[in-house]
Amino acid sequence: MMPDYFSRTRLLLGDSLMDRLARTRVIVFGVGGVGSWCAEGLVRSGIGHLTIVDADRVGVSNVNRQLMATSSTVGRAKVDVLRERLLDIHPGADILALQTIYSDASYASFQLETYDYVIDAIDSLRDKASLILRASATPAVLFSSMGAALKVDPTKVQVAEFWDVRGCPLGAALRKKFRREETFPAKKFQCVFDAEVLPNRGKAPEGEDCSSGTSTKAVINGTLAPVTAIFGFTLSGLVLQDLYKRNP
Repeated sequence: MMPDYFSRTRLLLGDSLMDRLARTRVIVFGVGGVGSWCAEGLVRSGIGHLTIVDADRVGVSNVNRQLMATSSTVGRAKVDVLRERLLDIHPGADILALQTIYSDASYASFQLETYDYVIDAIDSLRDKASLILRASATPAVLFSSMGAALKVDPTKVQVAEFWDVRGCPLGAALRKKFRREETFPAKKFQCVFDAEVLPNRGKAPEGEDCSSGTSTKAVINGTLAPVTAIFGFTLSGLVLQDLYKRNP
């Protein structure tokens, strides 16, 4: 008989909602400092079908904030390491690991319309904008992470509808891009953000990262695990809260 790993979750949510969680399909784009914690929050809560998408490998500089990044996993594909951990937590889960990058050219291959929830934890402005536009045009519920770097105060993390996000440079850049190109999200969606923006006090050593080189970040900024993890857990919490509201 399979152990009930989710007895405490079931106590709160009840059998009907737990059954719904087991049937829910979620796709997470980007499993770095934010997305990796989101994935764990979902699986630990009983989500039964999860797709994780990221092209990079674990780098030395990831160890400070990414769930699956340890001294022993440096150099391995992030999605493969994370999938192993998630299946160790929930052996019965259906977890698909895709070591690839999302782009406007590849979006159709992900079949976004087949998911109940789409989680955007992408760093690249261009790819993030594309995912928001594509996902918002599907029946799936979209939740998006704004910038989680350059912050030290975890109590400032908050949630708002995209057009109401204030104080976040990434959110401002996305709005500017949408207005300039006159292309807009098809529906409203919630974002996790934090208006705190601090300067980098140090200098990043050259060649410290062991990633696959697929990152399209314009700049590299300092980050802290307590902040990025709260971003990720908040994203997973938004999924659970939405399911809770839909299943009284």
